Amino acid sequence: MAKVNGIHNEIKESALDLIGNTPIVALDRIHPGPGRILAKCEFMNPGASIKCRSSLHMIKMALEKGLLKPGQPVLEVTSGNQGCGLAVVCSVMGHPLTVTMSKGNSAQRAIHMEALGAKCVRVPQVEGTYGNVTLADVKEAEKEGLRIAEETGAYYVNQFNNDDNANSHYCTTGPEIWRQTGHHVDAFVATVGTAGTFAGSSRFLKEKNPNIQCYVVEPEGSQPIRGCAITKPLHLLQGSGYGCVPNLFNFETLDGTLSVTDEEASRYMKLIGEKEGLYVGYTSGANVAAAVKLLNSGKLPEDAWVVTLLNDSGLKYTPVPQSLT
Repeated sequence: MAKVNGIHNEIKESALDLIGNTPIVALDRIHPGPGRILAKCEFMNPGASIKCRSSLHMIKMALEKGLLKPGQPVLEVTSGNQGCGLAVVCSVMGHPLTVTMSKGNSAQRAIHMEALGAKCVRVPQVEGTYGNVTLADVKEAEKEGLRIAEETGAYYVNQFNNDDNANSHYCTTGPEIWRQTGHHVDAFVATVGTAGTFAGSSRFLKEKNPNIQCYVVEPEGSQPIRGCAITKPLHLLQGSGYGCVPNLFNFETLDGTLSVTDEEASRYMKLIGEKEGLYVGYTSGANVAAAVKLLNSGKLPEDAWVVTLLNDSGLKYTPVPQSLT
């Protein structure tokens, strides 16, 4: 915080200081009871998603460890949100950024990244459709990303296998939830993409209170963490539910899984907008739908508080002309 004439003011030094410390809002209009849903507003990060947290931490730690040199180009494979977060961080810290992303991910994400100075290479899909990205599509984007990294000498962030992804949430998201709720958390519910958010946040919360119930949210028909065969690889939860157990996932902090259909995710995404005044994405809708299911299941006390996440802005998903897809 800057100091002018001996008086502290609220001027931030850069967009990096806008990352984290997002507020928690009660969703009492959607769910008046039993219990209460508390949602962390991650769409309020400067890159409009929770991925700003891991972007900042992974880049800072790479510099600290000497894996990334000042000014060195950065490369990442993304479904869009990690790329947007890295675009915020790299623009401020002076690292040219290239990302590879499946053409199945929403075009708004590419527009967002490029507006922040990043180069977005959109890789043709091999299995899914626009708005429905499969693991095979991600692998295709990864193959192109690794080729570019080798060709250019860029530092590969590697969010799916980077422990500092999960550590960012152990250091920030978990502690913020604990502080903001006054240490009152009965359950934590989160969708899983790289698993960084769930792994880091649940580890911190369990250390504070082992009785906190931690649940992952998986798309109906794509529930590998639950141990089910994949029957529906195509779903609306972009950046989540890739049909495999992520390398960063830790079963030790898992108490259960909750499944959500596309229809439920869409319904709650709509309700969050119409009832709570917040325009968020499909995984946010899935998180809230799962939290409602959990509170209605009778598995928790009648007055339980369930904390979940509003992962990103709905502006990343609005329909685009067919020519852009």
